[in-house]
This record gives sequence, structure tokens and C-alpha cells, in this order.
Amino acid sequence: MKNFVVKTIANAGALAVAVWLLDKITLTGDSTGKEIGTLLLVALVFGLVNFLVKPIVKVLTFPLFILTLGLITLVINALMLLLTSWLADKLDLSFHVEGFWTAVLGGLIISIVSWALNVVLPDKD
Repeated sequence: MKNFVVKTIANAGALAVAVWLLDKITLTGDSTGKEIGTLLLVALVFGLVNFLVKPIVKVLTFPLFILTLGLITLVINALMLLLTSWLADKLDLSFHVEGFWTAVLGGLIISIVSWALNVVLPDKD
């Protein structure tokens, strides 16, 4: 359970950095508290998307992974971020990613920041 909380916090931090760096990834709220709550909920959605959908997509695109020497991972991460944006819209969360190339850059930023946070944050139960 503790590992799940740590990974959610790392995802929230990585999403916050992407929102801060990229103008076309938006997170809005009436107050800072609501923005943090929305960010945590979006991080949960993002974590679920990565847990449930991403492994299936990676298996299906394995030949492309070999062919592109792993660069297809950037596209997969972008698609997971766009799916998270779409689900956030359906769940009435104020998180939006505008465009595929923004999602590619956002996915790259989120991957790097979440990796760094997972190195720093403790994850043992």
C-alpha cells in the first residue's frame, strides 16, 4: 500500500512539473487546494492507465519496439497521457493536454521526473 502511495505522489509531482513547463498542458482550479486535489486525482487516473492499458499496448507494439530501438515508447507514453486527459475530461477533472506533440514532450518530462522522484522517494513496505 505504501508503494502505491509513493508512486502516486511521484506521478503527481511529475505531472505538476509537466503542467508547469508546458503551456498546452493545463490544470485549473479555484484555489491551490483544489488544484492539488485535482492533481492527485489525475495522478491516480494516470497510474491506473499505466497499470492497466500500457502493458497491453507494449505487448502489441513489441515488433515496433524492436524496429525503432525503443523510440516507440515515446509515442506510447504520449498516448497514455492523452488517454489520461480524455478520462479526466469524462470525470470532470480540470486537466487537459492539447495536441499529440505536447503529449510526447509531456510524456518525456513525466518519465524523467517520475524516475528521479522514484529514486529519491522510499518505496519499500
